[in-house]
Amino acid sequence: MNKSYTVKKSILINAPATSVWQALTRPELVKQYLFGTEMTADWRVGGTVTYRGQWEGRSYEDKGRVRIFDPEKRLQTTYFSPLSGLEDKPENHHTVTYELSEAEGRTTLTITQDNNRSPEAAEQSAGNWAMVLEGLKKLLEK
Repeated sequence: MNKSYTVKKSILINAPATSVWQALTRPELVKQYLFGTEMTADWRVGGTVTYRGQWEGRSYEDKGRVRIFDPEKRLQTTYFSPLSGLEDKPENHHTVTYELSEAEGRTTLTITQDNNRSPEAAEQSAGNWAMVLEGLKKLLEK
């Protein structure tokens, strides 16, 4: 039986949804909180998203496709990293969903990533997302 584990992390950011959305979609902002990653995307449904950089001393080029692009509300992409050691085929891709909810000028950002292969992989993803969310929060609240 092939099990999949889902990770869900949320953070409250003292910034409006417009600012959080920009931090998710503008490459110069992404680079500041996503481990120095160079992100490129055309932000249209079906379009590509690419992430390039260095992780633990190794170069990477991860990729995905935009599934949902609902400005300031919801962004969903697929995600695949060759560093996973898995074959590049749809069943080895994650779906990553970013949901924004604003109230009184503050935004709750929730990230959900599915298709983690094991509890350990899910735990590692959860730790990575926690660091990313904290970095994004610091960037927007400074």
